[in-house]
Amino acid sequence: MAAIASLFLSLPVAGLVNPPLAIAQIENSGTTAQQLTPQQRLEQSRRVNELLRQGRDLMRSRNFSEAIAVYEQAAALEPDNARIHSAIGFAHAQERNYAAAVSAYRRAIELDGNNANFHYALGFCLANLGDNAGAAESYRRAVALDSTNLDANLGLGVVLTRLQDYDGALAAYRRAATLRGANSARIYESMGEVLLLAARYRDAAEMLQQAADLAPRRAEVQANLGVALVNSGRVQDGLNALRRAAELEPRNADIYLQIGDLYRAQGNMQEAIAFYQRATFAEPDSVDAHSTLGNLLLEQGNYLQAIITFRRLTELEPESGDAFYRLGVALKERDRRNEALAAFRSALQLYEQQGNAEGVAQAESMIKKLD
Repeated sequence: MAAIASLFLSLPVAGLVNPPLAIAQIENSGTTAQQLTPQQRLEQSRRVNELLRQGRDLMRSRNFSEAIAVYEQAAALEPDNARIHSAIGFAHAQERNYAAAVSAYRRAIELDGNNANFHYALGFCLANLGDNAGAAESYRRAVALDSTNLDANLGLGVVLTRLQDYDGALAAYRRAATLRGANSARIYESMGEVLLLAARYRDAAEMLQQAADLAPRRAEVQANLGVALVNSGRVQDGLNALRRAAELEPRNADIYLQIGDLYRAQGNMQEAIAFYQRATFAEPDSVDAHSTLGNLLLEQGNYLQAIITFRRLTELEPESGDAFYRLGVALKERDRRNEALAAFRSALQLYEQQGNAEGVAQAESMIKKLD
């Protein structure tokens, strides 16, 4: 059987937890300008400590923008205090302003390059900006400085998966699994997903089964286990796992679509249609569910249900020339000429607007046949 392509996978975000900052540990480093008198240095130190206290209070109340302003005042007084710059980075990250956070964490690293948490936090922000290679470098540096840093190992696994370095990702997850506080079920799940992406289906099934044993009520695990089992040749076991996933998460259209795909691959179109329909019931606004169902209904000559499905699809995707074209085909097969012409003309207009020459030719051909 060909590999089932509709993986339930979504790359784990478990490794991309918030960057660390022990707010209470931000301390006045005592760095002051050499020209200050002892009394001035004392007053400045007191002022910095007061600003840090205010910043901590603002962070706890989630008033991040004001916290940033306060920390920047502290940084102006003590520009060489790495922890103040890390606090600024953390506050920016909480606002999802990752570019600003990167700048702050890089400044912190310039001042204290041996702080594993700073490198981890920089990796976190780079990963959120889509710079996976840069994130991997930062995570590796964090792990080199502190091999027990669980989040850095998890984050490294995530970004290496995105970079399709599957062996590297697996190595990172294996290290993470040995560390204190590790969530074994989620790590096994992540490793199983990596193995699926690497098309190592038997290994993936074994890993995902371990995850399922530890977390039997996680629908994502059951769904991915089903995909791995099917592609390992254990079709019935895979179908059973997918059905369990649907029971655990009945409002998830993707699971029903995967089950439908499996039945379709087996040539059981009746069951495939039934599960595609369940997908539309689970998520009435799912474009994928309606498109998949409509195409199979059209293929099987169930034109009345195809009309209903494609009408809904044109409501969900009013800019889709394909949706109107297929609606026109279904209407034509039911001898509803005027409605079919209207659908084909809508498709033609959309195809022309989108510069789809092939679509234009198909729509014009159908219009000529009906005119």
